[in-house]
Amino acid sequence: MVGDKGKKLKINEAASDKVLQVEQKYNEIRKPIYEKRNDIIKFIPDLWLTAFMSHPAFLLTEEDQKIFKYLSSLEVEDFKDVKSGYSITFNFKPNPYFEDTKLTKTFTFLDEETTKISATPIKWKDGKGIPDGVAREKNGSKRSHAEESFFSWFSDIDDIQDEVAELIKEDLWTNPLNFIKFFSNDSDEEAFDEEEDDEEEDDDDDYDDEGEIELLP
Repeated sequence: MVGDKGKKLKINEAASDKVLQVEQKYNEIRKPIYEKRNDIIKFIPDLWLTAFMSHPAFLLTEEDQKIFKYLSSLEVEDFKDVKSGYSITFNFKPNPYFEDTKLTKTFTFLDEETTKISATPIKWKDGKGIPDGVAREKNGSKRSHAEESFFSWFSDIDDIQDEVAELIKEDLWTNPLNFIKFFSNDSDEEAFDEEEDDEEEDDDDDYDDEGEIELLP
């Protein structure tokens, strides 16, 4: 029995290695496609802001939304050896919030149970910092919205199972236009519903209180 378990374990490990090799191969194939895609979608206004806001797992504060308007591109890059880790980079245009134009968070897999996480320390401009993930006024008092800022994620380097990173890597990075489309469809449906309501109100105006058609002079 012990021998059989050992064989199964070796087979599973070999299969996992094969899967990673295939994934690594296709990552190299997809890389120029993603680069070309980035060149195209960079002309869509507020694309990444809309994508993040449309994703059901993300909630941006009012201040985050203002900062995201300066986000020009997002990049996810696997290490050459996929088993070693990956990095997520946010590229910003010069903005009034922080000195950095590039914020990166890196995940290095040391072994099956250990992940080393490092991130760019954000150099906030005077009065624009969000210490402890809470947006504050220049005098240190809290703003009216005290939700946790998305940017506190860059200082969170203790969570081995980083769900935010996984969602960015697997959902937003692979196809942000899916969420743009979802957002647009919802907006169109709301506009359509409003038009229908307006039409119904107009129809109601053609009737008097007794339900009879009001004759116009």
